[in-house]
Amino acid sequence: MKAVLPVRVSGQDGSGNCYTELAHTLDITDTGARLGAVRRDLEVGTQLTVQYKQHRAEFRVVWTSPLPQLKERQVGLEAVVQRDMWGLGPEQKTQSQAEPQNETRPPHSNGAPARA
Repeated sequence: MKAVLPVRVSGQDGSGNCYTELAHTLDITDTGARLGAVRRDLEVGTQLTVQYKQHRAEFRVVWTSPLPQLKERQVGLEAVVQRDMWGLGPEQKTQSQAEPQNETRPPHSNGAPARA
């Protein structure tokens, strides 16, 4: 699903130096994400932490695509442990679906409640 959400990306680079940078999602799923505005050169297979609001999750870099004209890259991530950090859980039932249907109507009814 397309979604532009602000995230904080942190981890260790190839030299073992810790980093934290701001980026944003371009697409999200319950199993991964595509990030944009990543300025750090990340290697495929690298594990990193993504924070969205108060939620943190570990991801693995599965691909990178440099955008030289912008001096940044897009990065494809796969969740190490699948969980809903984006708020993509099952949709809430609508009020009409949640209310019990205990009103009976005769078969020839036009859908309006019967009058007593």
